[in-house]
Amino acid sequence: MRNEQARTAAPFHAWSAPLIDVAAWSVALGVTVLGLKRAEVASGAVALIGVLVVTVGAHVVVGQRFRLYTMRVHPVGLDEVLVLAGTSGVGAVALFVAGSLLGAVATWPAVLLAWPAALVLALAGRLVVDRHRGRRVGIIGNATPVIVFGAGEAGSRLVRSMLADPAAGWHPVAVLDDDPVRRRRLAMLAGVPVRGGRDRIGAVAADTGATTLVIAVPGARAVEVEHISVAAVGSGLRVVKLPPLSTLLQPGLRDLRDIDIDDLLGRDPVQIDAAAVAARIRGRRVLVTGAGGSIGAELCRQLHRAGPAELIMLDRDESALHAVQLSLHGRALLDTPDVVLADIRDAAALDVVFTERRPEVVFHAAALKHLPMLEQYPAEAWKTNVLGTLNVLEASAAVRVECFVNISTDKAARPVSVLGESKRITERLVAHMAERTGMPYLSVRFGNVLGSRGSVLTTFTRQIAAGAPLTVTHPDVTRYFMTIREACMLVLQAAAIGRDPEVMVLDMGEPVRIVDLARRLMAIYGCAVPIVYTGLRGGEKLHEELLGPSEVDTRPRHPRISQVAVVELSAPEVEAVRAVDGDPAVAMRELVAADVPTAPSPAAAPAPLPGAALLVDSRGQGRR
Repeated sequence: MRNEQARTAAPFHAWSAPLIDVAAWSVALGVTVLGLKRAEVASGAVALIGVLVVTVGAHVVVGQRFRLYTMRVHPVGLDEVLVLAGTSGVGAVALFVAGSLLGAVATWPAVLLAWPAALVLALAGRLVVDRHRGRRVGIIGNATPVIVFGAGEAGSRLVRSMLADPAAGWHPVAVLDDDPVRRRRLAMLAGVPVRGGRDRIGAVAADTGATTLVIAVPGARAVEVEHISVAAVGSGLRVVKLPPLSTLLQPGLRDLRDIDIDDLLGRDPVQIDAAAVAARIRGRRVLVTGAGGSIGAELCRQLHRAGPAELIMLDRDESALHAVQLSLHGRALLDTPDVVLADIRDAAALDVVFTERRPEVVFHAAALKHLPMLEQYPAEAWKTNVLGTLNVLEASAAVRVECFVNISTDKAARPVSVLGESKRITERLVAHMAERTGMPYLSVRFGNVLGSRGSVLTTFTRQIAAGAPLTVTHPDVTRYFMTIREACMLVLQAAAIGRDPEVMVLDMGEPVRIVDLARRLMAIYGCAVPIVYTGLRGGEKLHEELLGPSEVDTRPRHPRISQVAVVELSAPEVEAVRAVDGDPAVAMRELVAADVPTAPSPAAAPAPLPGAALLVDSRGQGRR
């Protein structure tokens, strides 16, 4: 029923405004002619009709040019009144010219009487139509009552779009804005009351019955989005938003999207020099190891858009290669040379691939990354993260790869885990190869990647979906976070601006408490499940660090990216890596101890929580 009513209302709305203007000018000119003395009215009716056609034609054409008929909303807004006045003024000029040439009416009396009459009639007609449409909108009835946050241009367009298209299912009941000057200037926005700033979200929601808040501030900083979202969710509102202005041509209803956890990190994403990245990649043969992983796959997608001469995707997981090829080309037959099935542990296989394909740029994303698993199986970390990286480096050096980017982790800054130690050694191996080849071989270090396989976000999401408690190791544990897209942008930027031997470290803002992340995610999903504190595991820190004790933060080429010098492994140390035949955990510890002070970090993990787990509900109130 609702869709049928919307279809019948739409044509009426589309034609109502121009028909009202035609009728207004016809009535105004007719009354003017009848009101004038007979001596002032020409005898030919054809000439009079000609004047009317010219006047109405000029009015409608100019009105269309200035979007008078596409800005139609309910109710009539001040901007529409101003445009209508200007358009009718053009009609008055056309009336004067046509009347003078055709001699149909006394021109000055006609203009002075018909112009204001036509304007008044056009406005009156719009008010009548809006009243009728108001009844029809009430019949449709299922629209979601929303509060629009932002009274700027984007918010204004959004409110008008909602009012102009009631069938879209959004009905603005209030507008909020933090700018007091704007609030004083705009008591109403297209007939919708402006009722204060973010401190009024709860009161306005309760007063209006709104169920959704739309953040219509495309340029809002991440921390602003977070504060507004937390206040809205706390008032029982669903939150949607307009994306950044850089992605919009004309803000509208189609651009609205749900708030996701990426919006709540409390910082703005790092921007890269796209031209420098494209210059490094375009027309070159590029190879990505670990191409089927979360980072590797997104990296391949971004590289594909940069226009390499050839993109070689290498992974030991055939299903993962199928998925990334499908995402790039819309088909995945796995019978083309862009996918390579190989294991970085197999040095001979890598040598064959590199010799035959001769890549010029290599992104090394293949690694084992789950800290607790590697604590149990340090030999696997050694074989993949250390020896596997050395194999890729040796194969790259053999074919004179021009640029090599290794993906590391913040756990390598002051390593206390097998994962951190293995990645610290890979950073030093890459620095060694940079010295040996004289090429820009470098590493990129960043924190936890939201949305990657096995990340805390995917874990929490699945636990919420199952109605299970959210598991957090410690109430005060913090981590640095970034999105998959942002991580890959940093890797690409490293290829463009990196020097050797060095590690590039992203400024990821302030670390985020995991328990806060859990609560925000529950708020977004509108649910409350217990939080269970399980205690820190072996090798875990309470707080991660981005830089080691002897590393200096310098940012010569990008304000949000640190470029940190790395002490490379010596040639004898590299030979020792190849020759290890004892316990790899001991070997890793000895190599790291020679590079990083062994004094415990002030951020090192405390002992796991003793006794029973502490359960905390979504408001943070604990119970035993």
